[in-house]
Amino acid sequence: MPMKLTTTLHALKEWAVAIDALEKGKTIMLLRKGGIRETKGRFQVAHEQIVLYPTYEHQQTGLLKSEYANLVSPVTPGWHPEKVPISSWAEITDILPINDESAVNALLPFHIWNEHFISDRLKWKPHQPLYILLLRTYKLPQEQEIFYSHEYGGCKSWIDLAQPIQLQDAKPVLSDLQYTQQVKEIRSILSSLCF
Repeated sequence: MPMKLTTTLHALKEWAVAIDALEKGKTIMLLRKGGIRETKGRFQVAHEQIVLYPTYEHQQTGLLKSEYANLVSPVTPGWHPEKVPISSWAEITDILPINDESAVNALLPFHIWNEHFISDRLKWKPHQPLYILLLRTYKLPQEQEIFYSHEYGGCKSWIDLAQPIQLQDAKPVLSDLQYTQQVKEIRSILSSLCF
């Protein structure tokens, strides 16, 4: 395991509802295809230890399981908070590329999205895989707010923040055993499907 950082500027943008689920230990999984403005047009993991940066504008209730859809407050196009709350960071421990819808559907109990999300993501850029990211999430001792910058906007997964986020004293959301068991279960499901 890499040495833990004490500060970072690197952030992964993700729907606020997904970050909330990671922070509450309801999931360890994100599904990514990448934004329109990705480097070389495809998703790549730029950093393994990242701040989780919440986004609001593109959250779609129709792509979430009902218990998560109810947590989304709609916002007008182009809206963003003046200050962005940062309350966690994560270590990406596994990056699993998947092309098969049945494999992702077998993992439905482990993430917050519904079958429509999976189908949509697999159909978009079908020659590129859907990436399953497994994240060990750490809750910061207190929320840190940063001012929104237009450089943080747009359809991209990775951003570098203008100011570093302090990561000291963050606590893991799940115990080592809880996290390891979930990772093992997810890998077992995928290997049983011959991936």
